[in-house]
Amino acid sequence: MNTTPTNPGNTEPLVAETVVNRNGVRLFLASRSPRRRELLAEAGYNFDYDHPGLEDSDLIPGEVTPREWVASLAYLKARAGNHVAHATSRTPDVIIGADTACVLDGRLIGTPRHAQEARSIIADLAGREHEVVTGLALICGQSGRRLLIADSARVRIGPLSSQEIDRYIDSGLWSGKAGAYNLTERLAAGWPIQFDGDPATIMGLPMKLLHTHLQRFITSHPETRA
Repeated sequence: MNTTPTNPGNTEPLVAETVVNRNGVRLFLASRSPRRRELLAEAGYNFDYDHPGLEDSDLIPGEVTPREWVASLAYLKARAGNHVAHATSRTPDVIIGADTACVLDGRLIGTPRHAQEARSIIADLAGREHEVVTGLALICGQSGRRLLIADSARVRIGPLSSQEIDRYIDSGLWSGKAGAYNLTERLAAGWPIQFDGDPATIMGLPMKLLHTHLQRFITSHPETRA
């Protein structure tokens, strides 16, 4: 298993400049997540962004699989982001939406709403292996055509003492993070973490899938290109 996340832009050249600049495609990320923005920027993408105004914590999954759930939320965010973009006089060609959740014993774990919930999540994840699933949605700003996919990775967090968990919760760094943690941040802090899969998927935006499908999404349909 890997123990150090690699830069998605370096492990596999994405030539994102070709996608964006040559074709003049305007990208809009329907998120204000600093991690997703960082992943896109590190891969060389030019993009605009904004909060879609959708709070997924207010929604209930129902009888769907984890992959179906995160893909559906990614689509809802992308669709809401399209409305936000046009309401603010921005006209993107492709809107990107994403949503991430952890799965432990078949139970979906999203973003904690408060410190007590975050503490419970980390205590449950410590010493065990869980799955991280991230949904990705692409919407054509002109036609409304859409693509929904999902990726997954396996993560094992080693044992953590109650003191370590308490210090982490008191830091507030769990806020806004699916599963109450960020991979690179926790590795840098010395947490015992191993993983299999795309580290970008664990951090909230599956860059390998995005690059492959974004290119196809753009080149196979002329109305997507400027």
